[in-house]
Amino acid sequence: MNKIIFTGLCMLAALVAHSRCSADIYKFVDEHGVIHFTNTPTHKKYRLILKEGRKTGYNEKRFDHIIKPLCRKYSIDTNLVKAVIKAESDFDPYAVSKKGAQGLMQLMPQKARELNISDPFDPRENLKGGISYLRNLLDRFKGDTTLALAAYNAGENAVLQYNKVPPFKETRNYIEKVMKYKKFFQAMY
Repeated sequence: MNKIIFTGLCMLAALVAHSRCSADIYKFVDEHGVIHFTNTPTHKKYRLILKEGRKTGYNEKRFDHIIKPLCRKYSIDTNLVKAVIKAESDFDPYAVSKKGAQGLMQLMPQKARELNISDPFDPRENLKGGISYLRNLLDRFKGDTTLALAAYNAGENAVLQYNKVPPFKETRNYIEKVMKYKKFFQAMY
């Protein structure tokens, strides 16, 4: 039995150590004391032991060949765009939020449709739509980056309703985070 437990723990350790582990891990101990691990439980006796973490390790330069030309096209600061991407998805093109926002710039499905994006997980489509949308928000709020970011996070109507940054903690934290990342990217390049 000790050998089985040790083997099971070694397998679990290998899964945890793998930095790109991308599935929840469940454990079940059968009537013989054999430990079973899976990412697809087949019955209710399996218990979640390791929740999937967000994929990490995405390089902020990975999409520069798309971001930089789009930023020139839409006359928008590359560092601001990269800061939004960092805050939204941490450069994960397959990110999906709890609310259903998708892709690098975390576009909601309705917004993606409005922007004529057929595949929000395609980096080129997502970035084109997200950057053009951010440009639109900057124009709508007369170049006020704070209001444009508030609208990107909370929605345009919320900013218009309050005629300022809405009093939402999430939105205020979001703006602060994006501006911190923008300074970071400015210092790097």
